[in-house]
Amino acid sequence: MGKILIAYYSRKGQNYVSGAIKDLKVGNTAVAAEMLEALTGGDLFEIDTVAAYPLDYKEATEVAQKELRAGARPALTAQVAGMEDYDAIILGYPNWWGTMPMAVYTFLEAYDFSGKKILPFCTHEGSGLGRSEKEIEKLCPDAAVLKGLAIHGTGVVGAGQALEKWLKQAGIK
Repeated sequence: MGKILIAYYSRKGQNYVSGAIKDLKVGNTAVAAEMLEALTGGDLFEIDTVAAYPLDYKEATEVAQKELRAGARPALTAQVAGMEDYDAIILGYPNWWGTMPMAVYTFLEAYDFSGKKILPFCTHEGSGLGRSEKEIEKLCPDAAVLKGLAIHGTGVVGAGQALEKWLKQAGIK
């Protein structure tokens, strides 16, 4: 497969988990990204915003919804050095309002993914991948966007076998 980048956005702190608000020391998407790093030996890159979201879950979702409606592109704290060297990008994010957080849009618009494979995965609490795969295809028309994987947030710790199977189907493992 060549060189692999695991780029992800994750929210730690207050999150909606199985019908209740819980405080997560590590966000669900970060847990899965670290598992993927161990499975693939790929390089890990956290997509993070310059302006932090509110700590309160309800307030954070309101900000996220406003960003989505406005088509916002939040500034990111870092860029990937040598993106041209990667052949495959495993892209992780939580499902926010049926798609990716707007920071992931910022990330995808910052690079040329021509000829690269993008493997999307998301964590969710019941809404799966939503329309995120189609959005990635629109943003990266010259990349091969492979079948994504939706991981229920409460089951992320036990998702190792599902991640391995998904990677094998994509020809990475």
